[in-house]
Amino acid sequence: MSNAKRSHHCGDLRRQDAGAAVVLCGWVAKRRDHGGLIFIDMRDRSGIVQVVADPETSGSSFKIAEDIRNEYVIKVLGKVRLRDEDTINENLSTGEVEVVASEIQVLNKAKTPPFYIQDGIDTDENLRLKYRYLDLRRPEMQKNLMLRHKVAKLMRDYLDEHGFLEIETPMLTKSTPEGARDYLVPSRVNPGKFYALPQSPQIFKQLLMVAGYERYFQIVRCFRDEDLRADRQPEFTQLDMEMSFMDVDEILTLIEGLIAHVFKGALGKELQVPFARMTWDEAMDKYGSDKPDLRFAMPLYDVGEAVRGCDFQVFNAVLEAGGQVKCINVKGDANIPRRELDGLVKFVGIYGAKGMAWLQFPEEGGVKSSIAKFFGPEHIEALKKAAEVEPGDLLLFVADSKRSVVAQSLGALRLEMAKRRKLIDPDKLAFTWVVDFPMFEYNEEEKRWDAMHHPFTSPREEDLPLLLTEPGKVYAKAYDMVLNGTEIGGGSIRIHRRDVQKAVFSAIGLSDEQAQEKFGFMMNAFEYGAPPHGGLAFGLDRLVMIMAQRDSIRDVIAFPKTQSAACLMTQAPNEVDAKQLRELHIRPSLLAKKEKEK
Repeated sequence: MSNAKRSHHCGDLRRQDAGAAVVLCGWVAKRRDHGGLIFIDMRDRSGIVQVVADPETSGSSFKIAEDIRNEYVIKVLGKVRLRDEDTINENLSTGEVEVVASEIQVLNKAKTPPFYIQDGIDTDENLRLKYRYLDLRRPEMQKNLMLRHKVAKLMRDYLDEHGFLEIETPMLTKSTPEGARDYLVPSRVNPGKFYALPQSPQIFKQLLMVAGYERYFQIVRCFRDEDLRADRQPEFTQLDMEMSFMDVDEILTLIEGLIAHVFKGALGKELQVPFARMTWDEAMDKYGSDKPDLRFAMPLYDVGEAVRGCDFQVFNAVLEAGGQVKCINVKGDANIPRRELDGLVKFVGIYGAKGMAWLQFPEEGGVKSSIAKFFGPEHIEALKKAAEVEPGDLLLFVADSKRSVVAQSLGALRLEMAKRRKLIDPDKLAFTWVVDFPMFEYNEEEKRWDAMHHPFTSPREEDLPLLLTEPGKVYAKAYDMVLNGTEIGGGSIRIHRRDVQKAVFSAIGLSDEQAQEKFGFMMNAFEYGAPPHGGLAFGLDRLVMIMAQRDSIRDVIAFPKTQSAACLMTQAPNEVDAKQLRELHIRPSLLAKKEKEK
């Protein structure tokens, strides 16, 4: 038995294997003692098969079967046989067969795990992360990571077939803090100087285009020191791509083919291409978001003209200040309880709205609301026409002088009401491209313009004259792919001319000296024949999360961090030895403070 090599995987056994002698290796998922017989559900990465031990066929190994417990690592030598018709387990791919054990060997014992090694467990996520090696043993987690592997392989295959080269770019690079905060790495041999871990390979992939490689990709780790959410991690993986001599339409068509290839190969789902497209202005106006969830309708309606001149002074004041009055129509929800409406007022307040108004249109007719008295019959009819109202509908309004507040609050409210009304089909895939983003967004705190994507994005040719005079009117050749309300990838046509790049840096407040200090090597490269180029990056974690129908990217990453950027399993980040710090010429301020207090 000790020399017997594994012959099959547990989950691979089928009816046609009946009569075969097999050697299996794996874990004990469950053990059931039925008196004269012991049944063991044996699990490895491929799945589960039932093993039967009895005194006649198992001999001395029957005693071993009596003593083993869940999660013991075992090796089984036995013969496959068909199960009786009334004992077939249709929930298992191996449910028609079982293995009658002749020998069982315990390869390693196991303590009782802190949670069940099975799917659908209801346990604290922090406990799962602390014992991640056990959490990853659960079948659903293994399926997630196998799906991730398959997606990455399909991506590589498709891009290889389309002439792309996979090229690695540096992990230790120069800090150019224009987006999120960098993770810094001190240099021992260059005292007082630091490397930065890359937020993306953006500059290097553009330089590869200057170098003439034409089509580049990389499945790469990136790092951002930012606040975390369910779909954010301090280190994440993206599919990074760049292409020369291609325009926006060519890039979007090629990427649609990539995504269709991945979904067909990994999930067996046929996608309809080309995907829908909408401009950023259209997305914000109609859905209040630049990543709209199109699995349901419920658009935003601009009802400013319909309510203009009514007696409700809140709406009039907003319109006179140049603001907006918008609403959503929640179909069939006219009987919503008042306490729920009060809760929605607090909900939109999270997004900056100063309040929320509503009108209910009951099935029996009429209008119900504390503000209904401020609207004449002509205003009610205009509202019904503008918002496509039918009996039984509910209108929820937000009005504000800042259009961004109206968009954010109603966009979030649209999603919230869709969830409450169960309008979202979890199996539906709604892809769209959002294109023609504004080039810049105004930073109220610092009183300057910031690049909406990044400062290497190319403006539209017709907007070039506005770069230094009216940057708020400049639109970019930028595009995001959105799936079910999540941005899964984004990119742009890049700037390839030094004069345009210089103008963009100037528009975001970088002097010539600052631009030269931070990006001089890139600017210099543009003087040596930089081709027109563009590209994008896909968040691999987010994409696989959606494909696996999970709520958090932590479920598709082998060893993720918590929302405080900590690893509960390894206890990282941790303090390091004082000798290491001295070699790096670092004296932490917290350490200096403690020494002073002593």
